[in-house]
Amino acid sequence: MPSAHELAQRLRDTFGDLLSAPSEFRGELSMTVSDAERIAEVCGAAKTACGFDLLLDLSTVDNYGDDPRWTVVYELYSVSASVHLRLKTQVSEERSELPSVSAVWRAADWHEREAYDMMGVRFRGHPDLRRILMWEGYPYFPLRKDFPLAGKPTDLPQVAFTRPAPLEGGPFVTAAGGRDSAQREPRARTPDAQA
Repeated sequence: MPSAHELAQRLRDTFGDLLSAPSEFRGELSMTVSDAERIAEVCGAAKTACGFDLLLDLSTVDNYGDDPRWTVVYELYSVSASVHLRLKTQVSEERSELPSVSAVWRAADWHEREAYDMMGVRFRGHPDLRRILMWEGYPYFPLRKDFPLAGKPTDLPQVAFTRPAPLEGGPFVTAAGGRDSAQREPRARTPDAQA
């Protein structure tokens, strides 16, 4: 069976400078696709020529304040070779669109919908690009770094809950110290939680 390095090199031999040299960190290989417009082509070759038959995950990173703003990350797996490969590409805020890979892996359908719903990154050619977690008509993208942790009020006629829904919790807002993880939670620092 070919190793992850051999499969990554095979992919790079096909696309040349469009792909960065494979870089390894903690046993995981990553490659960057320099032109986001060709991501579907690279993913198609990764599946057909290199055997990466499973898209494990597709996620986005908000590089708020930098250009390009988003990094879109594709976690690939070859079942036959039992190896992983991570592909990354960059998308600017002005464009915030790239080709869908849902024709390569059907699993990309929901992953791309979530990336659109939470970050506002659009996937051209997606069969059904609509919100998957937030309601249609919701005007914000809640996982962007410029979305306030305190939430934003939203006018929803005939809906009971329209107050801001704070995004409290999670490792990105915890405080250092405390006896245990429960004490590091943001809710533990609010007056209501200490009463």
